[in-house]
Amino acid sequence: MATTSNQISPGTTLSLDGKIYRVETSVKVTVAKGVPFIKTKLKNLMSDEVIEKNFKVDQEIDEVNLSERRLEFLYLEGKDYLFLDIDEFDEVLVATDVVGDKVNYLKEGIQIRAMFYGETIFSIELSQFLELMVIKLEDIKSKVSVSSASKYGILETGAKVEVPLFIEVGDIIKVDTHLGEFVQRI
Repeated sequence: MATTSNQISPGTTLSLDGKIYRVETSVKVTVAKGVPFIKTKLKNLMSDEVIEKNFKVDQEIDEVNLSERRLEFLYLEGKDYLFLDIDEFDEVLVATDVVGDKVNYLKEGIQIRAMFYGETIFSIELSQFLELMVIKLEDIKSKVSVSSASKYGILETGAKVEVPLFIEVGDIIKVDTHLGEFVQRI
């Protein structure tokens, strides 16, 4: 969908050089003896890289509409991850590079939000908090202070999270998936 740079606002999704970006900030800049322009910060939805891009006033840009769908993780199939579209009951393969380090929190039944452009998935988002079982514990060798005593808990998904000393194998803990941190024992 063609639109002009004057209509860019935070949250707008653009196609630029074959990549999909979300506008993070947009400011019209006017200079005393120059041509005004639109200064933006764009976030690449595939890599999370943020770039700065200037557009001429009234420059045509390609705005795209993304759709959000709820998916449930089923299992790893080859190099891709198989999900079930909860609303459509279709199976959806998600590439490894789209899943990225979120794989550390995937287990059967975990629900995610996926952003689609047509039938292509550009990003997935986990719930901020998940409840996962600790399956192994490891000591932290670099810490010596008793006041900040903790250890690493290896979770059923393979993630490694720093946990307090009272956590035992078999405990279910709440983890902040965005920060990769222990929140509480359940």
